Amino acid sequence: MHSSKNKHRKSIAELVTENHVLAEVLHYFGISFFQHEQHSLEEVCAKYKVNPFQVIAELEEWAGRVEPTKDELFLHPIGVLVGYLKKKHRHFIRQALPFLTSLVEGIAMEEQQKCLITDLRLMFPLFVDDFIHHIHEEEDTLFERIAYLHEIESGAIPLIEAIKVFELPSIQKMADEHDAHDDEMEGIRKLTNDYEISGTASVSMRVLFIELQKLEKELMIHAKIENDLLFPKAVELEREVLRRLRLQIKNN
Repeated sequence: MHSSKNKHRKSIAELVTENHVLAEVLHYFGISFFQHEQHSLEEVCAKYKVNPFQVIAELEEWAGRVEPTKDELFLHPIGVLVGYLKKKHRHFIRQALPFLTSLVEGIAMEEQQKCLITDLRLMFPLFVDDFIHHIHEEEDTLFERIAYLHEIESGAIPLIEAIKVFELPSIQKMADEHDAHDDEMEGIRKLTNDYEISGTASVSMRVLFIELQKLEKELMIHAKIENDLLFPKAVELEREVLRRLRLQIKNN
């Protein structure tokens, strides 16, 4: 409890320097940390009518979250894998991207960073639009196809309707055309010189660069899970469904 009390009295800048995840937790509570760097957590929470103990509890809960490994995901059926990827999509759209957008748009421009922030303010919204479009496209095509194949497999779709699946582009074709989104942040990476943080950078600039780098790592892992696990499982599901349909057609 004593250490928690100390946390309440430290400045937001100090706390965020100790643990940058606090910046995102504060955003979750509707607080832009970069507007209150010199205030204590206690003062900021009082202003926004938020319980500081709740903020610290949330921070500890976030710190304890563990993502499943690729091996663990591999052992699950494709439906569980799709559910996990959809959950990550919601995380990107509702949490990670709005938080980063608020940083890019809101942090103060220091003289030496003016050009960089100006360029980021042009580039980042384009990246967000492209990425959200990719998410919706993937859910409307690949995820929908997987759900359709499951319906055929369970016999929920009459044979006369089910055989139309033969006319659709194969999942293997989708896999071949799939944009590996492991380098979609290339422009931002180049602009920030591989997220190189200068010794004189402000706390908010440090958090911005750390969070951009974190997002890039998350996107690379996400793309790898899709390419190495989801597509092979989807190709296998489609192959099995088509095999069964051919047998049904033959026997009718």
